[in-house]
Amino acid sequence: MDLAGIIGKLAPGAMGKLRPTRVNRQRRKPTPLTPIRTQAVTELPKIDFLYLNEQDMIAAGVTDMAGCVDTMEDMFVLLNKGDYRMAGANNDSHGAMIMFPEESPFPTMPKPTADRRFMAMPAYLGGDYCTAGVKWYGSNIANRDKGLPRSILMFTLNDADTSAPLAYMSANLLSAYRTGAVPGVGARHLARKDSKVVAVYGPGVMGKTSLAAFMATCPEIDTVKVQGRGKRSLESFIDWTKETYPQITTIEVLDDIETLVRGADIVTYCASGETGDISKYPVVKRDWLKPGAFLSMPASCEIDKGLEQPDVRKVLDNIGLYEAWFEELPKPAHQYVPIIGVKFMDMIDEGKMPRDALEDLGDICAGATPGRQSDDEIIILSVGGMPVEDVAWGTVLYRNALAKGIGTKLNLWDEPVLR
Repeated sequence: MDLAGIIGKLAPGAMGKLRPTRVNRQRRKPTPLTPIRTQAVTELPKIDFLYLNEQDMIAAGVTDMAGCVDTMEDMFVLLNKGDYRMAGANNDSHGAMIMFPEESPFPTMPKPTADRRFMAMPAYLGGDYCTAGVKWYGSNIANRDKGLPRSILMFTLNDADTSAPLAYMSANLLSAYRTGAVPGVGARHLARKDSKVVAVYGPGVMGKTSLAAFMATCPEIDTVKVQGRGKRSLESFIDWTKETYPQITTIEVLDDIETLVRGADIVTYCASGETGDISKYPVVKRDWLKPGAFLSMPASCEIDKGLEQPDVRKVLDNIGLYEAWFEELPKPAHQYVPIIGVKFMDMIDEGKMPRDALEDLGDICAGATPGRQSDDEIIILSVGGMPVEDVAWGTVLYRNALAKGIGTKLNLWDEPVLR
């Protein structure tokens, strides 16, 4: 799951060095993508592929948040059509994770400490993308003591016809921006058009990329309220916001989550935390919210009884993803995956809510389900993150790199030894 606890984190302060490409904030007409098979690096049977390090990815446009939001919306339309596949029996699984035991006779085997995992996230995306890929990452919170990001991510992009590798790319920024872009897609369809105030709980990488996506889709935002646990992350967030978005005239730092939420048009919880004890998840209550509030929740979250009510719209980035999670997890599933959409699945299982109360963001992007219908409705978007997002944005960046001559060409073989 690409929660705040699993997303590939950047090294401390790295986000402050990045500036989203400034573009028109209205949705741009997507540039038609040439099917990938016509853009082979070499003529078969010789296979070369591109290696893209982090600086190459920046040069290829990975931090273009407005472009990433548009790409994610195109991807959601393909999800609505069914022109995609992920792992698992329902083709919607988040991926496969290696689990480590509490006790092992092997002293070098990793311990199952917080954020200690290895995971593979494969997907195929059709349409004009017509590519497959897999994101692989290892995560260890102790990396920070070594000056490393908690997670180190790599992404392999493959030709969907031959399965030949097209690119092997650094994926920390890829993952951070594609995950942050999804809240922007949600805001485009579900936030009030006159939204001005954003409340951010958790000013880390996810908080920054979510704000960048909101700024790309809600041009009237002028106030940011923020709460965080650490002075360093708060200062980094404030400095980055001031330099990147001078149109934001007010930044309020708060230490009370209720005060943070009250009066905000857009609310997002982006803080990582321990799973297991739901009572310790950051909560949002209905009477804190103004009419018309849009809640984008890509990290740990709990809601009160008021927000469980049927007049509060509950939108998931992909209903099948949560069904796959629910099938795989012990119950209550929200205890193990702290994303609010998993709580919705628990509510359905417990008879507290019918399944048809859930709405799918892909259906909304495709026009099959309406977006915001009134200025007063409260809408919650659960953002779980999907490997198909990596394939979409990774494909765009690979093609940008080809067109601009970015990256290092590596050879797999001139002639395969085995045929």
